[in-house]
Amino acid sequence: MKCTDRELTRQERRMQIRRRQRRKALSFLLLLICLIVLIGFIVFYFLFRSHEISFTNPYDMSSQVYGVLETPQKGQRAEPFTKDLCVTAGDVAFEDENLQTAEAGTIMDLSTHEVLFAQNVHERLYPASLTKVMTALVAIRYGNLDDVITIDENALDIDPESSVCYLELGDQYTLKQLIYGMLLASGNDAANAIAWHVGGSLEGFVSLMNQEAAAIGATNSHFMNAHGLQDENHYTTPYDMYLIFNEAIKYSTFTDAINQQSYTVTYTAGDGEQYERTWFATNYYFTGEATPPDNVTVFGGKTGTTDEAGACLSLLTKDPYGNSYFSIIMKADTKDDLYSDMNDLLSIINKKQL
Repeated sequence: MKCTDRELTRQERRMQIRRRQRRKALSFLLLLICLIVLIGFIVFYFLFRSHEISFTNPYDMSSQVYGVLETPQKGQRAEPFTKDLCVTAGDVAFEDENLQTAEAGTIMDLSTHEVLFAQNVHERLYPASLTKVMTALVAIRYGNLDDVITIDENALDIDPESSVCYLELGDQYTLKQLIYGMLLASGNDAANAIAWHVGGSLEGFVSLMNQEAAAIGATNSHFMNAHGLQDENHYTTPYDMYLIFNEAIKYSTFTDAINQQSYTVTYTAGDGEQYERTWFATNYYFTGEATPPDNVTVFGGKTGTTDEAGACLSLLTKDPYGNSYFSIIMKADTKDDLYSDMNDLLSIINKKQL
């Protein structure tokens, strides 16, 4: 049976509609495939290939890997360990300045991180009571300043002829009070009491001292006790003492203590009664036995003296503009020589500003 012309026309229209639908479906499918390929490429590029780019400069946060503008930013890089430190590999001369009798010493501008003068700063020497700067640093970091410490035999196991705070068995002081007594009066008994309380034992505290020294880069130092009395295995260098002092002055308890000419405490004695005791600074600049150069203000410091270590002194000073300086003398022959050499170092502050 033959189809009429009208039936053929209807069939052709239906076929045309189907062809158009197939073309649309095919176009949509091709578009979908292209979109999938594009998304796949983007994912591959940013999740996989972008890591290859980052290897060229892994600390550059401004690279295209992170999707920000290529603008160099110094602060985005890993900072070197010595960024905020005074650094010297050896001696540093300043005009014709030299230490007259002392073995070693240095003065550093803490504001500009400049070493103004240095002599034998990496030589290992006995620190005597300069040790107590490290003792104070460890006590502040690991102890509770409000803890009440009862003085026992461990604290008093010390040469009574050495520098002491005159602590007695059964006395009760806070950790903060003992830190002040140790730094001002250079009390070896106070250093012992601090060590046993904070470290649990003398050995435990000394371990913390050596651990902290290594952590701040004072790798030429080794401590055997908390007070600095002579031990051949107990040593440091002028530069290491700078590193230790530089850490200690970050704490207000330390800076306030070394800034005192005297300090009066109220404590409870072994009989249960309360008494007052005053400790005085051993620093000659505070006792009036030495005078710094004009326009130099002594903020504070720590002294140290034994036969083997000689006379030692570390100082924090300021110029008229508020800039801070660290200076240290180690192994001077006498205390008069010590302060004479220290004044020579402090005079560099004024010469530097000319």
